[in-house]
Amino acid sequence: MSPTFPRIACLVPSISELLAALGLAPLMVARTGFCIHPAETMAAIPKVGGTKDVNLDKLRRLAPSHVIVNVDENRLETVQALREFVPHIIVTPPNDPADNLALLEQLVAAFGAVEGVAARAAALAEALQAELARCAAQDWPGEAVLYLIWREPWMTVARDTYLARMLARVGWRSWPEVLGGESGAARYPVLRGDEPWLARVQRVLLSSEPYRFEAEHLPLAQALCPQARVQLVDGELLSWYGPRAAQGLAYLRGLAQHSQ
Repeated sequence: MSPTFPRIACLVPSISELLAALGLAPLMVARTGFCIHPAETMAAIPKVGGTKDVNLDKLRRLAPSHVIVNVDENRLETVQALREFVPHIIVTPPNDPADNLALLEQLVAAFGAVEGVAARAAALAEALQAELARCAAQDWPGEAVLYLIWREPWMTVARDTYLARMLARVGWRSWPEVLGGESGAARYPVLRGDEPWLARVQRVLLSSEPYRFEAEHLPLAQALCPQARVQLVDGELLSWYGPRAAQGLAYLRGLAQHSQ
């Protein structure tokens, strides 16, 4: 009897990239329109809407055996609807760079029987552990940072998000000093622009996603924090978990070391 292979639908962009890195892309039957890396690989996989507006009817027709979701990316009501017709739902909650190690274990537990998956996961874990150790080995000066992900209105990140905990690996404390909880809009606070703590910010980072900040936005952000250093950063490297986690930490270390 031939083995039965999983039929994987992934509704999380960074994890779609991770599935490809693990050699599981040939088993993917669905993705969101935001699951774009690696481009050539993802182009061949059917799209089922966005992360927040999944086309459940189309996904049902594609008959996935496994659907991968995330507490930040996907709506609870979507997951509840999926439970009606999907045998296996894998909920992934990475909220810290180190959580990528547990994520890799989670995917190996689900798909490790597929040839090469366990070995590729081990290599990614080894690279991530090395980068985590490099960050921990350095004595970073503390710095108050505002990480902007949107404008009109300005939006930033709460301290319990993956992004904020990524920044903390090099001693950058994100502001405002709030926790957003496990899910919901509070994880991405909206700024009025007149908050007193803005005067204490030492560095403003303008992300390349989800809003694509460019050079023309530098003076607008500078007006928020006239005393701060303002710079553009690669949002995918800093916020996408999975295969970009180790590379993102190395990128972040470079940014922090260059400014010392």
